[in-house]
Amino acid sequence: MTEPLRILAINGSERTGNTTDVLRHAAASARERGAGFEVVDLRDIRMERCGPCGDCNTRPAPCVLPDDVPDVVRRMVAADAIVFASPVHGFGAASLMQTFIERAGVGYLRFDRPLSNKVAGVISVARRYSAGEVWAQLTANAMLNRMVLVGSGFPATVHALHRGDALKDSEGLTNVTRLIHRMIDMAELLAEHRRLTGQDVLLAPHEVNERVGLAANAGEATAPPAGAS
Repeated sequence: MTEPLRILAINGSERTGNTTDVLRHAAASARERGAGFEVVDLRDIRMERCGPCGDCNTRPAPCVLPDDVPDVVRRMVAADAIVFASPVHGFGAASLMQTFIERAGVGYLRFDRPLSNKVAGVISVARRYSAGEVWAQLTANAMLNRMVLVGSGFPATVHALHRGDALKDSEGLTNVTRLIHRMIDMAELLAEHRRLTGQDVLLAPHEVNERVGLAANAGEATAPPAGAS
């Protein structure tokens, strides 16, 4: 008996509100298909901002800031699919989501791209403006991490002003439901491919690390330099 698919949602909202309601709707859609659905609320983790070290483009090892980001990254790597969900704040992604993208991406994910070929979905929540811009930003982040991005036909953008308004946006919630179902469909197809072939969807190993000035091979990229303590 195969294990149920695991979806992990990253909630970039600073408070419990419309984005939380949308993810609860997404969770219900996932569970209808027998998939697990967990949420990481970034407001509840310890997350430092990127520090003044400035060596991210030359560092051959993960970030050393002591917080909960590496644990969230491990949970992402263990999941079959990941939802990135953020409200629009100040015409852009909420600050917690932006900080997480920077810390996780620059500090951990860029070394061997462990999210490659995992299924990704994006949800943005807005009063009216910039829902598409934030959706596009999170979409670009998923593509940077070489994930398999699926859509819902129309982007899964939900419009809300006051608490509870997201649950009144029937069109937006319909697109969220479609997104979750398509994510599960794609994850099942990829799992079947792996079962039948014993292989992942291939990415050339020499293409793992695209940073200028560092070794392209994943093993070389993650190994400490000679003599390092």
